[in-house]
Amino acid sequence: MLENWMLELLGAIGRFFIHPLLFFFILVSLAFGYFRLKRERKSFHTRVQDIFEELRFTYTKGILAGLAISLVTVVLGLSVPFGVLVILAIVTALLSLTFQLRWLSAAFTLGVTLFASVILSKLGNESVANFFIDIEKVNFAGIAILLGLLVIAEGILTFKSAHIRTSPFLIKSTRGLPIGTHLANRTWMLPLFLFVPGGSLVSDWTWWPVLTVNDQSFMLICVPFFLGFHQRVQGSLPLESIKVTATRVIWLGVVTTIVAVASIWFTPLVFVAVLSAMLGREFLTIKQRMNDDSAAFYFSKRDKGLMVLGILPNSPAEKLNLQVGEMIMKVNGFTVKTVSEFYQGLQKNRAFCKLEVIDLNGEIRFEQRALYEGEHHELGILFVQDEKKWETEAV
Repeated sequence: MLENWMLELLGAIGRFFIHPLLFFFILVSLAFGYFRLKRERKSFHTRVQDIFEELRFTYTKGILAGLAISLVTVVLGLSVPFGVLVILAIVTALLSLTFQLRWLSAAFTLGVTLFASVILSKLGNESVANFFIDIEKVNFAGIAILLGLLVIAEGILTFKSAHIRTSPFLIKSTRGLPIGTHLANRTWMLPLFLFVPGGSLVSDWTWWPVLTVNDQSFMLICVPFFLGFHQRVQGSLPLESIKVTATRVIWLGVVTTIVAVASIWFTPLVFVAVLSAMLGREFLTIKQRMNDDSAAFYFSKRDKGLMVLGILPNSPAEKLNLQVGEMIMKVNGFTVKTVSEFYQGLQKNRAFCKLEVIDLNGEIRFEQRALYEGEHHELGILFVQDEKKWETEAV
């Protein structure tokens, strides 16, 4: 028995590496990287991260979450017909082509997949049955439970990593002034181990699988599941705003999962769970956007000091431990409130830089380091420029 399980596990891993979405999202990630570079260069005449940032993020940050959910699905014996996985892949690819990553929430990808599965399973068409194999064996309660678990995973991943290296850029306010904004466009690839009806695996335990289907033999398969997240932040720090949204998404996932579990005994609750997840996720997006639009601009010109809008990686500013949202009050003892004054302060001492900074807690601290040739005007700090134009440059 153990030998059969090991062979199935190796086969599942092999199927993972030939899944079309695994390679399709390489192109999607590179496309988002390209668009981000264009946006950043338009604002700052330089890029913040390289074009591969989205690619690295997508394929590294969601692995543990995927394995954790896989453990739950294996214990439950959650079985998903091969035809449903085909529908999920098609839906995910089509939604990603909108280049609106919020549609890649599990609430939408699995929600649309479930409703499409309901329709196709009721058609009874032979050509449909041949393409979407075993579509009639779908366990709707199992799909709803998986949806709830993945929404919880989306919230946890958003809380832990969506705020990391958000992309700064400039927009124009209604008064024609440049305003700093941060954008989080994130995708995570989760490797999901699921059971498909048919195959060589059979259960020797009376309690497993917990979620039964119309077949007593199974095949283990690993699929790349892609989660997406999009949030623009201009009324607060990205970390604060994104974590608030993440917490709300987690609670939405918990409620969805509870209703989905109840649907095991009362099937109509499947549709209550899925519709609640879809409408709830969209409501959270709209609520965040309205709250952010109604707040005062956070990254804008201040009467005192210069606010840090962004930090270039591997720059002197990063080594000075500067953080987005901090205020630089003095440079080499010279009070600054404009970019030109900041530059003049640096010129006072070409070999050394001492900054007086107000941190995110409102406390004053001092940062200093030696400057080397070519660094005196390239600290790697992004500010909102004083001039009434959209563009700014890395200082």
